[in-house]
Amino acid sequence: MTSMDLIPAPNAVQWRAGGPGRLALDGDTRLDARPGTEGVARWLRTALGAATGLPLADGEGPRSILLRVSADVERELGPEGYRLSTDGSVEDVAVVVEGGSPAGVFWGAQTLRQLLGPDAYRRAPIGPAGQDRDVPMVTVEDSPRFRWRGLMLDVARHFLPKDDVLRYLDLLAAHKLNVFHFHLTDDQGWRIEIKRFPRLTEAGAWRSRTKWGHGASELWDETPHGGYYTQDDIREIVAYAAERHISVVPEIDIPGHSQAAIAAYPELGNTDVVDTASLSTRDSWGVSANVLAPTDTTLRFYEGVFEEVLDLFPAATSPFVHIGGDECLKDQWKQSPAAQARIKELGLADEDELQSWFIRHFDGWLTARGRRLIGWDEILEGGLAPGAAVSSWRGYAGGIAAARAGHDVVMCPEQQVYFDHRQAPGDDEPMPIGYVRTLEDVYRFEPVPPELAGTPASAHVLGTQANVWTEVMQDRTRVDYQVFPRLAAFAEVAWSALPAPAERDFADFDRRMAAHYRRLDALGVDYRPPGGPLPWQRRPGVLGRPIEGAPPIV
Repeated sequence: MTSMDLIPAPNAVQWRAGGPGRLALDGDTRLDARPGTEGVARWLRTALGAATGLPLADGEGPRSILLRVSADVERELGPEGYRLSTDGSVEDVAVVVEGGSPAGVFWGAQTLRQLLGPDAYRRAPIGPAGQDRDVPMVTVEDSPRFRWRGLMLDVARHFLPKDDVLRYLDLLAAHKLNVFHFHLTDDQGWRIEIKRFPRLTEAGAWRSRTKWGHGASELWDETPHGGYYTQDDIREIVAYAAERHISVVPEIDIPGHSQAAIAAYPELGNTDVVDTASLSTRDSWGVSANVLAPTDTTLRFYEGVFEEVLDLFPAATSPFVHIGGDECLKDQWKQSPAAQARIKELGLADEDELQSWFIRHFDGWLTARGRRLIGWDEILEGGLAPGAAVSSWRGYAGGIAAARAGHDVVMCPEQQVYFDHRQAPGDDEPMPIGYVRTLEDVYRFEPVPPELAGTPASAHVLGTQANVWTEVMQDRTRVDYQVFPRLAAFAEVAWSALPAPAERDFADFDRRMAAHYRRLDALGVDYRPPGGPLPWQRRPGVLGRPIEGAPPIV
């Protein structure tokens, strides 16, 4: 284990004078948590205590681990920055973790876990419980490049049980990612309990069968599929994330991607052009033509939904609420006399402006309640609400336009960081989708495009996010395969001060991944091995949608 095995790469590592040395932690090592760090101490005692068998008793003492929030660190490294010292420079203290805030202390604790080696990621000691554990004697100073370092997980297409979601929060934390975008509703499923509208989960959370493979596949899984999170499940997920200094961004997709909701409550759809009472939760992929009707009934319904959502996702941990806004097909609005009357009544030019009116309504509604709206870059069409932020997914262009117009942006271009896209060419990749995006491709992803670099508009780039759409990921192991190891490369892009893409030292990153694969093994992650998928990870004969060639920069 060397200092440079750390992922993400820290800003600075200094070995103790005289060369590398080791410092032992043992049964007498205590955990001295100063004010503001009690939550970090609970996490450390749970994670490292389980893995090492060390009791890590509370309080001061020889060879203790000292946790504290430091105004000096905040001033020098920022609120998420930290300084970790394992060189014994403080009397009777083995390890000092100082952060600019409790979050900074937590990220420092994550680095300490890496320094202890891969076995620190297990749930029980694999050697004698309580045996001495040692760490290299170093000082690490570190801080993140971006304040939004996220992963979007789609649980609407394929439901992931609550415990799998909690596990992914731990995996985000282990990679110093701090935003969990929770895609809760779509055409294929509604995954959050709304008490005033029980049919959203009674009917909308379930589908009778599921397309197996890409939309053009002729294969079906005839097993009914579904599931949802109760309100107490959501509260647990949000609290679990908060303990790990992760913000949760709930997404309720409107006005498109709403067939599950319309199937549950047909009055939400365009009843004057389609028999919405005959609709069911969508069982195939692609974009549904069934979109919400632009009526007062729909507005009041979703205000009721968002009232419960805001109660479940408190502002302290979820300042942003995602409303989707993407891929809203407008054919039904063009055919609907009611929608056309609404356009005329509001003095709008066309259906794009009607969607903008829809988005602006909820921007004002959320703003009045102390939240910020964020949506996919289609919300730029027809005019964007003043306080709204944009998830730029179709490429960089939407984010560039939004940032230049003064809107905050999260860069998540599908050509670069959609992890449902395949990781290698060839037929061995299971249900191959999209462009080839290798580990090295992700490592060379740059969130700030040249058009914004060095300009005032670049300050509007909040950060970056990888997106995981689960149409062809039917369970946790498939999600793991698509996400890992690429999430490690993405985490370094989001956290570390890397040079320009062409100048990045991928060889060094790849070397450090040798240690990181052992961490992932200890965590039980079913990642894609460097040599390609294992036999049971392949899906021969199941149709995908591969796109050949290099992805365009758009």
